[in-house]
Amino acid sequence: MPNLQVALDNNTIESALADAVKVGQIVDIIEAGTILILQEGDKAVKALRGVFPDKIIIADTKCADAGKTVAQNMANAGADWMTCICSATIPTMQAAATEVSDLQVELYGNWTKEDAQKWLDAGITQAIYHQSRDALLSGEVWGEKDLNRVKELVQMGFKVSVTGGLSPDVLPLFKGVDVYTFIAGRAITQASDPKKAAQAFKDVINKIWG
Repeated sequence: MPNLQVALDNNTIESALADAVKVGQIVDIIEAGTILILQEGDKAVKALRGVFPDKIIIADTKCADAGKTVAQNMANAGADWMTCICSATIPTMQAAATEVSDLQVELYGNWTKEDAQKWLDAGITQAIYHQSRDALLSGEVWGEKDLNRVKELVQMGFKVSVTGGLSPDVLPLFKGVDVYTFIAGRAITQASDPKKAAQAFKDVINKIWG
């Protein structure tokens, strides 16, 4: 059964907490998004951990360097997992992975199957397949190309999360694919009824994978 993760790309801790509280009992994973961390630092992770002591908390740092230090800071703030950008070096990823319970490599741009194999060989088993906000704004949509790349990663042995402009209507595209987590941000947090929006994701997940 895929997880549901809410991405909090808010500008303030206060607004992030307000959004998180609305859906915290529905989602499985709560993400301190990149924008939130850039604005508020590790205080955002600490605040989320304080409100949600039993949830998986992810620090979406997209770390590219100083992996050990960044991961140590995020772990000390209460993060379970952290992200590294796929262009980070293997040593950066490995150093970060020693400080958090799990590390996720976030996929942007031109990465190859050979790159992915190097991550697996280095012990990195979580990958996030990403349609970026900028790509979506330029008109890109989820399609067969994305599905094939996700399947390839799953077949290689990755736990694959998918994100970027997802809605409950998009999820059936992944039927039959062992998706680890669906990550939704504005589709939940900016909905007129965030709780109802999160439950709509859950309902589709339960219907297809339950």
